[in-house]
Amino acid sequence: MYWRYPYAYRPAFQPVWNTDYQKSLQLIASAVQDERNDELFYEELIKLAPTAEQKAMITSIRDDERSHNAMYRSMYRDLTGHEVHGISDEKYQHIRSYKEGLQRALQGELGAVEKYRNIQFGLPYGIYKDTVGGIILDELKHASKYNYLFTLNNH
Repeated sequence: MYWRYPYAYRPAFQPVWNTDYQKSLQLIASAVQDERNDELFYEELIKLAPTAEQKAMITSIRDDERSHNAMYRSMYRDLTGHEVHGISDEKYQHIRSYKEGLQRALQGELGAVEKYRNIQFGLPYGIYKDTVGGIILDELKHASKYNYLFTLNNH
């Protein structure tokens, strides 16, 4: 009956990705800040892509990521009344090869799914939880595209 009474019924177990609301807000801010390195990474990966088709595919992924960043910024502002400030203190790691970049991109997308699942779990039911669900689906789509690109270039 959980689907009918989401607030009235709480299961006795807690999923491993159990996150509270405050942790979700921290993870949203972190997701926004990670975008700085993602921008540098995707731009570099696009330049290394061997064909126009592959460049276009990575460009579309980069554009999705930009819109995710805007959604997370807006969500954070709506939920806290504050802007996300600061940049990631993580140093950007340049790509040594296109193949290495594709592997890193795939791992990054899958890591984002894990992080965003934690964000989603701590949000209240409604538009924000649903928006994060849509972003998660995009990240899974991106992972599939990177799998395809990696297979295409693994010869």
